[in-house]
Amino acid sequence: MKIIIIAGSLFLVLSVCLLQTELQIFPPITTYAIATGQNHLGLDKFGIREIYPTKENGREWYVDMENPKEDENFSITFNPNITRQDDGSWRISAPVVRMNIKTLEGETNWKNVEMTGYAKIVGVIANSSNKVIENDLTWYARGGKHNQEIPCEATAYMGGLYDNGKVGWKKELWFVGGYTDERQSNKVTNSLIDRWIGWKVVIYNINNNSEVKLESYIDNTNTNYWVKVTDLVDDGGWYAKMPDSHFFDADCSKDKDFVITNSGSTATFRSDNLIWDFKNLSIREIEPDKTSFQ
Repeated sequence: MKIIIIAGSLFLVLSVCLLQTELQIFPPITTYAIATGQNHLGLDKFGIREIYPTKENGREWYVDMENPKEDENFSITFNPNITRQDDGSWRISAPVVRMNIKTLEGETNWKNVEMTGYAKIVGVIANSSNKVIENDLTWYARGGKHNQEIPCEATAYMGGLYDNGKVGWKKELWFVGGYTDERQSNKVTNSLIDRWIGWKVVIYNINNNSEVKLESYIDNTNTNYWVKVTDLVDDGGWYAKMPDSHFFDADCSKDKDFVITNSGSTATFRSDNLIWDFKNLSIREIEPDKTSFQ
């Protein structure tokens, strides 16, 4: 497998050996060119490489690294404490973390988005319940609040990255009985414990807004070098796994394989059962017909 990097007129071809476990070969790396000799470098406010450029006059949000909670768009469900670290990052520790980026009056809801963040998992919190809950970081969008009082508002595409290096996508059609099985579940790297990685999820409509494209990327070496690790389309047939009798109890007027082409008021950076540091979180409304590498 080869990756081609373009830097001005210099072409450098790198051979990449895919890791292998006893169970599977890690998924193939997507080949693309990174152009650095042009006026537009494809870098965001934090200097992080963009996959897709921001839409003209599109909405952008960047975490306030000096004091995240000072931002009125930013809230943390259950309000766990965050503490500043010596390197300027912030540590959060709770079994359930939901860092929400809301839409204020006059702002555009989140729809076609690129969500980016850097994370270092410091430890895993023991799960005391009988439920099987995986230890994961998940960025998601295309819904609103996720609670039982307004279950039908909780729609989302969820791009997950697990502490053991596995990735995958889930869809949520209502809270809590509208989850699908995971798609494109693959192990793409080694353990994430005690090292910085970057994680991106990209969600955008295609085919006249009838289908949704889902992509995720990892910066596995904390060097701003991004590799695509999932690429799929929701064109229907991706069903909620609950029985009909339970799924339709919520009366959300959605099919069990509903394609979430709508926008949503809230996008969320989520974790389960983790102690982790975060920095440089962002969400941008993107122009999916272009790439920042052109």
